[in-house]
Amino acid sequence: MKKALAVLVVLLIAAGVVAGLTYRRLGEPFRGYQASEQFVDIPAGSGSRAIGDRLVASGVVRNEVIYRLALWASGEGRRLKAGEYRFDRAMTPFEVIDKIARGDVFVINVTFPEGLNIAEMAQIFEAHGFGPAATFVDAARNLALLKGQGGQGGQGGQERTTRSPAENLEGYLFPDTYALSRHTDAAKLVGLMVARFQEIAGSDLKNAAAARNLTLHQVVTLGSIVEKETARPEERRIVAAVYENRLKIGMPLQCDPTVIYALERLHRYNGNLRHDDLAVDSPYNTYRYGGLPPGPIASPGRESLQAVVHPADVDFLYFVSKNDGSHQFARTLEEHNRNVQKFQIEYFRARRAQRGQEGH
Repeated sequence: MKKALAVLVVLLIAAGVVAGLTYRRLGEPFRGYQASEQFVDIPAGSGSRAIGDRLVASGVVRNEVIYRLALWASGEGRRLKAGEYRFDRAMTPFEVIDKIARGDVFVINVTFPEGLNIAEMAQIFEAHGFGPAATFVDAARNLALLKGQGGQGGQGGQERTTRSPAENLEGYLFPDTYALSRHTDAAKLVGLMVARFQEIAGSDLKNAAAARNLTLHQVVTLGSIVEKETARPEERRIVAAVYENRLKIGMPLQCDPTVIYALERLHRYNGNLRHDDLAVDSPYNTYRYGGLPPGPIASPGRESLQAVVHPADVDFLYFVSKNDGSHQFARTLEEHNRNVQKFQIEYFRARRAQRGQEGH
């Protein structure tokens, strides 16, 4: 009897020691992986046991017992969320469970600024390690994503028509910041960007476009030109009005960014636009061909799209850069020529003279 009692006491003490060690380890940070970071992918529909198996196998949690006890004590067993999680430091099992219960999945935030074309977006895609730029360019040829978005043709008079169907999704990949998983491929991202465009180009924009006798394609095309011409929010509606006024009277748009885009498509742009370049034979050359180009030359943001359907009530036909990011607008060619003389010819002449003086 005494021996049995002694054994029982020893077992109780041992159990208490084990329980104490286990309880202590519930509050101990643990890191069982050697790399600087560890990713754990939890598929949708995974149960708590399967999640625990992945965490233990990845070295994020010490063992199954610790995981189950922490899960029970936390009460988060029904709140664990699927996704890919990144761990880069020792964490207690409670911290691990809390991270998964909050759905704090690992994402890469990728920002595409307004005014980029597909080739430029492809470089950002590649720079973030998602794959070669060429795969993004290929994915951006999937015109099926635009089904039901107003077509690629034109309405509203000969001066507004586009001259050929679009060959890719230029202009329809909405510029924004996207939270992406590490495994996002080009097709997935392009789909997300088109979906975001469709969200922005809702019924309000389409109704406003129809009220101005514009197709959605024409709005995006002109919006891309506005986006490339000015970064000043207060100027967008005025620039849009200038081009609408030109279209109304059959005047060529004569837009430098469209020429640059034409040259880029031909791999002939070196960063400088020369006078001879204005004669390049391309449907995107709005000096040589009237009306809108065949399609957008970049991805316009929300404000530029809105500027097209809500242009300023002005009668300007011309504008010139003031070399500070803003523009000087004019109603007549005579007035415009004076502005060009002041803000271009005289301005750069003075700069050259100043550099010459500083060189002596």
